[in-house]
Amino acid sequence: MGLLIFLVVLGLLILIHEYGHFYFARALGVKVERFSIGFGPVVTRIQGKETEYCISAIPLGGYVKLAGETLQEGTTGEPWEFVTRPIWQRFLIIFAGPLANYLLAFVVFWAIFMIGNPMLTNQVGQLLQGYPAQEAGVQVGDRVLSVNGKKVQYWEDVSGEIRRNQGQPLQLEIVRQGTAIQLTVTPRVEERKNLLGQQVKTPLIGISPKEEIITVRYSLWKAMTLAAERLFLFTQLTFKSIWLMITGALPFKESVTGPIGIFYLASGAAKLGLVYVLQIIATISASLAIFNVLPIPVLDGGHLFFLAIEAIKRKPLSVRVQEVMTRFGLAFLLLIMVFVFYNDFVRFGIIEKITSIFK
Repeated sequence: MGLLIFLVVLGLLILIHEYGHFYFARALGVKVERFSIGFGPVVTRIQGKETEYCISAIPLGGYVKLAGETLQEGTTGEPWEFVTRPIWQRFLIIFAGPLANYLLAFVVFWAIFMIGNPMLTNQVGQLLQGYPAQEAGVQVGDRVLSVNGKKVQYWEDVSGEIRRNQGQPLQLEIVRQGTAIQLTVTPRVEERKNLLGQQVKTPLIGISPKEEIITVRYSLWKAMTLAAERLFLFTQLTFKSIWLMITGALPFKESVTGPIGIFYLASGAAKLGLVYVLQIIATISASLAIFNVLPIPVLDGGHLFFLAIEAIKRKPLSVRVQEVMTRFGLAFLLLIMVFVFYNDFVRFGIIEKITSIFK
């Protein structure tokens, strides 16, 4: 079941990405010779009027083959060839793949907020010994109604208000066995790692939520707004993570995963239900969109980079320079792929399981 969910998720993301290229190419009058899900040898194919639709053997990506895609192909200058189109049209065709994945992420987040987003309630499930909440009289089972006068419905609201007050005394309104109680709690500020692995000063009062999850549904327009906010915050976090990895401030091996990691995530999400699978789809789709616009030759972002240079110089880079840069880009991606696969094998204990067979 897990493998099936993994293949469906991966296939959907590839299909949407390649369809973005395909749609804009056809809309702008560029012929599409092949639309393939997967790489390598063709497993099955259907010949359309001008496009061959294929499923290929290696399901780790896909591609759209455009007529006259590169100068090396010996183009004839026909208007339906890719290289003859204006720069802005070529830019749109290339950018359409990542854009399709990004829009898919938005639509799926939107659906999640409409179907029902699982949220932890505002009930206290555990107290840390010796921390301010316990000393102030907070008890397990209390529900936090407001923090400094601001109403809080869910646990993320509670934790968000605690962080925002940056260690200043908090006025908590709680309800205990039907009785409202006012308490003053002064957080303890400690150095903790954030989501990006950075040591930051974090205000803590020593409470954690009860494992009580409710499904929260929103109206059409409210769900749209929340989806846009979620995608914007995710994009910010992803670009910040990439920058921290480049500068060495964030360990690369702790921050990336590959197909094996996606398989485990998809399998785990499938056991929890549809909404969790949708969250995986939205997150990975947004990640693919962002990764693909990085200016690395071979990726869509590398092609966009070449187009930007062509726009500035008013002529394309030489075929030789593009070939050399593409080889370096491919070698770099292969190196990353090997590292990511190895990292996933170690992280999920696959190497240990394999070695145990031969003991």
